Amino acid sequence: MPNPSTPVGYLALIERFGLTCMPLAHASFVRRQGGIHAESAAGRTVRTFPTAYTPDPATPSQLEFALKYDGVNLEVLRAVFERTDPGELTAWIRATPTGKYSRRLWFLYEWLTGRTLDVPESPTVAYVDALGDTCFAAAGRPSQRHRVRDDLPGNRDFCPLVRRTPALAAFANKRLHERIRELVAPHDESLLQRVAQFLYLKETKSSFEIEREHPDRHRTLRFVELLRSTNTVRELSTGTLVELQRAILDPRYAKDRYRTQQNYVGQTLASYRERIHYISPRPQDVDALMSGWQHCSARLAGSTIDPVVQAAVIGFGFVYIHPFDDGNGRLHRYLIHHVLTRSGFNPPGMVLPVSAVMLGKQAAYDACLETFSSPLLSLLDYTLDTHGAMTVRTDSIGHYRYFDATAAAEYLYATVEQTIDNDLRQEIDFLVRYDAAWRLLREIVDMPNRRLELFLKLCLSNQGRLSASKRSQFAELSDDEVAQLETAIREAGM
Repeated sequence: MPNPSTPVGYLALIERFGLTCMPLAHASFVRRQGGIHAESAAGRTVRTFPTAYTPDPATPSQLEFALKYDGVNLEVLRAVFERTDPGELTAWIRATPTGKYSRRLWFLYEWLTGRTLDVPESPTVAYVDALGDTCFAAAGRPSQRHRVRDDLPGNRDFCPLVRRTPALAAFANKRLHERIRELVAPHDESLLQRVAQFLYLKETKSSFEIEREHPDRHRTLRFVELLRSTNTVRELSTGTLVELQRAILDPRYAKDRYRTQQNYVGQTLASYRERIHYISPRPQDVDALMSGWQHCSARLAGSTIDPVVQAAVIGFGFVYIHPFDDGNGRLHRYLIHHVLTRSGFNPPGMVLPVSAVMLGKQAAYDACLETFSSPLLSLLDYTLDTHGAMTVRTDSIGHYRYFDATAAAEYLYATVEQTIDNDLRQEIDFLVRYDAAWRLLREIVDMPNRRLELFLKLCLSNQGRLSASKRSQFAELSDDEVAQLETAIREAGM
């Protein structure tokens, strides 16, 4: 008889094989009394079952329980498969050749390890999905051998998963892409072009400020043009990424290949010690991870997976791999725009300045990144020499290959919604009122455009009135005309 809170499924296998894995999103236990009970907090669900659910202690039975009740966890599955006798799995699959869980585990074993089990092709039974319905999945590609549809969004080198949570379902129901079009529909092309110009510039400045950089005019304009090009970038090849990095960085620090040294994100303390915030994959792992990332990007581009979910997987996946020595953060945010644009989420020629929200709520952005970086740090064994050079001794590639991107997707959806409701709406409203004020002022005094624009600017910086210190700049206007102009500005809602 198991003790209260006896781990089963993935937890039991992690303990059995002494695995070092990222925290489980779903963990299961059995206990002597009570029914099925679940508790969720901070993105983690713990479920307890009565003893009638206790699986056989054998590895295949624990795997079946995990797949049935805890969902697909590729990191744990691969680690277990690497340590399990293939003969044990082969015998179990041969004994249950039509079972949906045995076929899914058979497929996942061969998909994750690249090895073929000594099992004949599955009998003719209905196909099942590899992922099931708990995660966002790509269009299924039939594997006749297993009678399983391969709906995984990546390959064995890189395949983050996003769980179908109530929060993401609620965001999807808001249909934010339609909200954008409702905001822009009433306005003419000229106004929308001015809105877009402002948003491109705002996104550029905010993205650099997150990195504590203040680029000159040339670099600013170069990044604006980079954002405008998101709809022309079709393939995120290594060459394309290198060129994008070159467009972002000072040319002296741009590279023509992925990094060959270990990098990390840290903070130098007063004692000259480093406080480590994030450790990227080992340099020898970068090529494989980026090859998988590119495959995943292409797979997602051809899918119907929610665009914001796609953007989270590609954007945050890139920054977690950190393939370049510098520029990874700005490219990570550029890639978010690239995915939203290629999927048609944004109207053509418009960008949502998500970096402005990230900058304005830096703590929330950092907290999102820390859902991955904090548990990761506790799993890594590394050294840091006196020159700041780091060496990671842990074989850690699995942590980056199969990370849970759910928190990133939920965060990005909230950020996109705030960007639409604040930045986009406010800029449209401002320009509508600005144009109304312009027309009213022109009816009172037919000033040259530059003079009218200066008058508006000075008044808007002083609560709608021309300050006494600036009055001399408009000596040609009478006091009555100035008063009428000020009234018109207030009537326009400025």
